[in-house]
Amino acid sequence: MTHKDMFDETFPQGRQVGGSHYKDNFKIQPYEFISKNGLSFFQGCVVKYVCRYLFKGTAEQDLDKIIHYCELEKLKLKDDVKKSKKNNS
Repeated sequence: MTHKDMFDETFPQGRQVGGSHYKDNFKIQPYEFISKNGLSFFQGCVVKYVCRYLFKGTAEQDLDKIIHYCELEKLKLKDDVKKSKKNNS
């Protein structure tokens, strides 16, 4: 383990596994924004892909993923409304 590597376990937010598309391009990391704002799983995925689609080389696929996660979030909201109405009956 090198001197620099000893900080990876203590400060995992300082490293990115699998590229640098987040680390090199943003002042705040998507995970930090997602966490601090209490976003749902699907909302977090949208934020992640919106942030990276121009930098990772998979723009069209990432845009399709954004749409897919938005559709899943809409479905979740509809299900939540149904459950709420059922519980209030």
